[in-house]
Amino acid sequence: MGIGVSVFMIALGAILTFALDLQVGFLDIDVVGWILMVVGAIGLIVTMIIWGGRRRDVVTTEPTEYRRVEERRDIDAL
Repeated sequence: MGIGVSVFMIALGAILTFALDLQVGFLDIDVVGWILMVVGAIGLIVTMIIWGGRRRDVVTTEPTEYRRVEERRDIDAL
């Protein structure tokens, strides 16, 4: 589950819990909303732990020092 799906589940759960006042047969929509919010929060935490541990290191093989190059020209040769 990615970050987008987790945030979507949290938002959908909040809408079902706080914005709607329904009860469909034996199913309480408030409980479904709370479950969706908890699952979305757990998914968000797990996703952040998995992706947060990865670091991207940049490795260069070029030297970091500057070299000074001098060119000598003999003026007498002209």
